[in-house]
Amino acid sequence: MTPRTRMLVLLTALMVLAGVATASVLHASARAERRDRPQAGGPRIAPGTVALNRRGSMVFRNLAWGPHRDDLVTVPAADPSGPRTASPVHCLRFYAAGGTGICLQAVHGPVSDSYRAVVLDASLHPGARYDVPGIPSRARVSPSGRYAAWTAFVGGDSYAGTDFSTRTAIVDTRTGALTPSLEAYRIVKDGRPYHAADANFWGVTFAADDRTFYATLATRGRTYLVRGDLRARTVTALRPNVECPSLSPDGTRIAFKKRVPGLPADAPWRLYVLSLRTGRETALAEPRSVDDQAVWRDDRTLVYALPGDYGADLYTVPADGTGRPRRINTAAVSPAYVS
Repeated sequence: MTPRTRMLVLLTALMVLAGVATASVLHASARAERRDRPQAGGPRIAPGTVALNRRGSMVFRNLAWGPHRDDLVTVPAADPSGPRTASPVHCLRFYAAGGTGICLQAVHGPVSDSYRAVVLDASLHPGARYDVPGIPSRARVSPSGRYAAWTAFVGGDSYAGTDFSTRTAIVDTRTGALTPSLEAYRIVKDGRPYHAADANFWGVTFAADDRTFYATLATRGRTYLVRGDLRARTVTALRPNVECPSLSPDGTRIAFKKRVPGLPADAPWRLYVLSLRTGRETALAEPRSVDDQAVWRDDRTLVYALPGDYGADLYTVPADGTGRPRRINTAAVSPAYVS
């Protein structure tokens, strides 16, 4: 090949690459423009005041396309599909209790995104910020608002398989004291100290005493419900095959997702409720696989997300195994009830 031919080949390749890059930029721009336009038939959304101490309301991340996508929005809890009031706060994952919120956000950089956790007050004013070492997955706040927890994927991006790792942090929102990883806590399993390099934690849920919490421990291919002690800095394994626990408002039951034999590998879960007093498990009436940490609407009702046209929709089902699931909201995720 002559030098002239090599030059022509190089110039042609550069022109092709430039064309591909330009097309990619234009496609991304068009897609972003579509996302910024409200879709016909979508929920009505208007900017306004969103507060975490307004009783009888539900606050969540809006997924409907348009200028308020990813904003925290609020609706009356009694009318969850009604018009939404949008704040200027963007979150990937969110939860709130006791007038305190935790918002897991993406920080867009020139090359790649990073992530952070932001503590919010009742008026959504940002407070302390903490680096999050991976893709946000779960978030919870204790009933009093004193403690917040979050989980991120630091390897892999799905709970369905086994090739992933997580990092779960807990912060005291009053003092700012941070435990960057629950792996620093002492593990007790089968009545003895337990050590394993592959221990992973996710899905914290807090009790009302600002000391006790529950979470999922994964190790050696199995998952366990663990009870944690914030003062003693210990976690104790209670029972196997419990993921993403959610403690009921009265503190007597835990909703969770359970792997059921025979289900597809990418959709292996069903929703259950565990009685902490009797140890009895009750299968709920939701027949689909739920990969979410359910939220208690009250002591009788659970709310959770399933895939939808905009990313996710919210459904509700009775916590006693009766009834049937019902969709209450489209284009929504990460709900928190203000009571």
